[in-house]
Amino acid sequence: MQASGNASAGDFRSAAGTGPVPTGASGTGPAPDAAPVLSLRDASKAFGAVQAVVHGSIDLYAGEVHALVGENGAGKSTLVKMLAGVHQPDSGSLLIDGRPVLLYGPADARDARIAVIYQEPTLFPDLTVAENIFMGRQPLSTARRIDRRLMRAEALALFSRLAVPLDPGRICRGLSIADQQIVEIAKALSLDARVIVMDEPTAALSATEVARLFDVVRALRGARAAVLFISHRLEEVFEICQRVTVMRDGHHVFTRELAGLTADDLVRAMVGREMVKRAAGERGTPGEPVLRVERLTREGVFTDISLEVRAGEIVALAGLVGSGRSEVARAIFGIDRYDAGTVLMRGKGLHRASPTAAMAAGIGFVPEDRRQQGLVMDMSVQQNVALASLGRLRRAGLIRAAAERAFADDWAVRLRLKYGKLTDPVYRLSGGNQQKVVLAKWLGRKPLLLIVDEPTRGIDIATKAEVHQLLVELARDGVAVLMISSELPEVLHIGDRILVMREGRLMAEFSHAEVSEEKIMAAATGQLTAAGATSAATGATSTATGATNTATGATNTGQAQ
Repeated sequence: MQASGNASAGDFRSAAGTGPVPTGASGTGPAPDAAPVLSLRDASKAFGAVQAVVHGSIDLYAGEVHALVGENGAGKSTLVKMLAGVHQPDSGSLLIDGRPVLLYGPADARDARIAVIYQEPTLFPDLTVAENIFMGRQPLSTARRIDRRLMRAEALALFSRLAVPLDPGRICRGLSIADQQIVEIAKALSLDARVIVMDEPTAALSATEVARLFDVVRALRGARAAVLFISHRLEEVFEICQRVTVMRDGHHVFTRELAGLTADDLVRAMVGREMVKRAAGERGTPGEPVLRVERLTREGVFTDISLEVRAGEIVALAGLVGSGRSEVARAIFGIDRYDAGTVLMRGKGLHRASPTAAMAAGIGFVPEDRRQQGLVMDMSVQQNVALASLGRLRRAGLIRAAAERAFADDWAVRLRLKYGKLTDPVYRLSGGNQQKVVLAKWLGRKPLLLIVDEPTRGIDIATKAEVHQLLVELARDGVAVLMISSELPEVLHIGDRILVMREGRLMAEFSHAEVSEEKIMAAATGQLTAAGATSAATGATSTATGATNTATGATNTGQAQ
């Protein structure tokens, strides 16, 4: 699906740096009450030999948004599941209004007026918005039938409280993630929830949708709800929260007021060390072309795409959500068909719509959705790591478990994977470690070209830095990397060349030396001027880095070299 012509610049993520962050917006509103609504005290939880939470503590106050931050694997999700009644702590206590309570399941949490809104909402897609809000609690008429008129009116009243114009009669299938989260928040309000937990609510949202969600969070705060906000985006934490709890390796590190803290303070607390700030562009001269795409077209999706990626080079493909970047990557790897054009690896054409041919030619593909497309969630860690390399591990038609385990163990060490046992199902790993498994699966094949689509989405700061360093090291070793990212700092940090797409067309190409957020956004929103853009207008890439400038909409028929 293509982006509309009036796409907002807000659809791009522009992450804050690690310097001081203003806290003025988060400091307004009602002061928290003296006594916490909910307290978790010295809670511990283990899964076999893995100690997920050790002496975890947190206090949530009415009228306050409280941030919970930490690396993936720090214990945040386990702590949230204890609040949701999914897990029961092995030790410690949970208090509501100062009274100890035991939550034996999500129904107990709901009765205790605790609502959890997960990163991926779980709505019934073929029911209406109102039916999802009141599922199992539908208002009944005097004839004991569902009173749909009253249900719709109550849903409208909830959306009015949230200042969101959503139709209660709309079927949920097709709702954006942002709208699905609003439905979940309305459901929490209908339950009169006093504690609302938001687990990574902004991971899949554009900046415009994040702004609307934050307006809703402020409304919840004004209504005296206690909100627990979990996010890896520190700029969001400073914008919307008043206090923060940091966890590391399952332990509580500190809880403090955000006023006076900086992003650097939080990063140090999360990772237990200073993060190395590597200067971008510390890579060698690119080698020969590995991938060449010539005039690739898929009707209604992308048109006349020409690009190349050289050995030892990271090419970043930027653009607004819906601009066609992921679709181009899927076509190159052979997942989706294309109508015209050519894909060449080292000068040899690839068969269309054949991932097998792409893999044989030395292409690896890390998809955007690791859970649905990159992993088999019920299979073990070692099976997922070995999945793309079974041909190398097979002996006499059989795959020995010992060979599979040794292969996976080698990559687990190289990528510093955190896990209990290699035979554990991969769904037990944190998001960042799941992403490392996907990377290990393809790196085990020693690819000539690695395509990575949103490689750091939904993973923590430290793991994100590790992934960045890994991509840079791959390029240094001569691997060609094509990276798709909506994170502008990520694009600017590790991209050697940046290509910008808009509505299915390549609009501009920038070298690392000349690129800026403003130039990328100008190209992505159709406001490109002649200054600074290389000749990557519709249907062409430059013949040399830093070559001919082009105005918006100009057509260059020269072939990428």
